[in-house]
This record gives sequence, C-alpha cells and structure tokens, in this order.
Amino acid sequence: MTDDSAPRSPYVRQVDFAALAAAGPDVRYVQRLLDRADGADAVGVGWIRTPPGGGSPEGLHTHVVEQVFYVLAGTMTVEVAGQRSEVGPGGLVRFPRGVPHRNWNAGRTETIHLSITGPAPDPATPFALPAEEPHPASP
Repeated sequence: MTDDSAPRSPYVRQVDFAALAAAGPDVRYVQRLLDRADGADAVGVGWIRTPPGGGSPEGLHTHVVEQVFYVLAGTMTVEVAGQRSEVGPGGLVRFPRGVPHRNWNAGRTETIHLSITGPAPDPATPFALPAEEPHPASP
C-alpha cells in the first residue's frame, strides 16, 4: 500500500502514522517522503514498513537508478547480485543501478527502512523491472 495523501511542506516531511495505522499491521506500507513532485530531482526518499513474510512485491528486480536502504527497525534479508545478507537497525544496503536484488522479512516482527534513490525516479519510467528484462537507458 502506498499513501500519498499526507499534506506536504516544501522542506519538512513527516510519516503519516494515522494512515499507517489505518493500513493495518499485515500490509506492506510505503509512503513517499520526497520525490520529483516535490521538486527533488537528485534524490527520492520513501519510508517502508514490511510485515513478517512480506518483501519486494516485484521479486528479483533491478532499477535504472541507484537505491540505498537504511534499516530503522527489524531485520531484513537482502539478496544483491546473488549475495544474501541479514541487515538490522543501523544497517545500510546499496543496490547499484542495474544489479538484480530483492528484500524480504523472514523475521517475526515488522521491518522499517528508508529507501533512498538517486537520482529521484522518473514517474514516466517503471521503477522496478524484472531482473531478466533489459534496462531502458539510464538517466
């Protein structure tokens, strides 16, 4: 689930915890905090909660932008270029542009992480591509 209805300031963002609660605990919840709609071309930021058993809805995939996850809570399992790792609070994961990857929550508690992309994804281009598909030209 993605919620883009929270009021936006041009400079300050806040996770909409009421929308998070309304989504329910068993739903993967994504809230975009900063993107091109806000005038941010160099970077995009999302706040993501993943319940136990959840993960990348696309499965193994790639992006035309660089992506970084910063884990705030819980333990996330990631696979990047065939290498699997467990990442807990304070951990940072880099997903290079074009490199196949996926993430999931194999634990018993939710995971919360920031997703940071650079440059900010172009809304006219699919964000996630199945790993076996060729990439459109990188920005």
